[in-house]
Amino acid sequence: MSDYQHILVSREAGVVRVTMNRPERRNALSAAMLTELRAAFEEIAATDASGVVLAGNGPVFSAGHDFADVVARNADEVRELLALCTDLMRAIQFAPQVVVARVHGLATAAGCQLVASCDLAVAAESAGFALPGGKGGWFCHTPAVPVARAIGRKRLMEMALTGDVVDAATAGEWGLVNRVVPDAGLDTAVDELLARATRGSRDSKAMGKATLYSQLDRPETDAYEIAVQVMAATSQSPAAKEGMTAFLEKRPPVWPD
Repeated sequence: MSDYQHILVSREAGVVRVTMNRPERRNALSAAMLTELRAAFEEIAATDASGVVLAGNGPVFSAGHDFADVVARNADEVRELLALCTDLMRAIQFAPQVVVARVHGLATAAGCQLVASCDLAVAAESAGFALPGGKGGWFCHTPAVPVARAIGRKRLMEMALTGDVVDAATAGEWGLVNRVVPDAGLDTAVDELLARATRGSRDSKAMGKATLYSQLDRPETDAYEIAVQVMAATSQSPAAKEGMTAFLEKRPPVWPD
């Protein structure tokens, strides 16, 4: 893996851990950090890793955009910054690996956007989530995009309009995170969920993830059209053949990938 200034990247077996490492700035997403995160996910996507854990060092997961990096920019330059941030969110979803957010402390604004953009998320009981622009001067327009798709319209409106912090238990009930666990058990819960989510054929799961994202939020007819075409095509893959044959022969599968 490449060397980075603002993030830490390590790999153990099939799992890559990407850790935001600006604790003194509450892991605020400067242009430099966004660039490194995007590069890391693009690099990981080209490897044979099966899963990724996205975490943050220090007291919080991420405080969102770094205002020190925003105030000096004109509108066109801010648009470029937001496009960079959007590219990162898409890189997470386009990566063939399963990506789990490990959330502690606060995840606010674009930090909350990061959580919503990951495939899965596990939060410590002490975690909190907010789109604080609703009570400030810069509304959380772009962070609201994936959050809305995770929690629905009315709950999104409450978060975006009030700007109040939603506690971890509520975030779990609303579907922003998959699990809420005691702080001491956060790493164990992340590893357990990722292990279950990465079982089976890596190639099959990568295609499955891509197809799920392509059909989400589309009309049901369009979604079925996409799913039918992909499922028919992948029925001929080595992984599908092995999975079905192993089931019929009542033996453990031996995945070709």
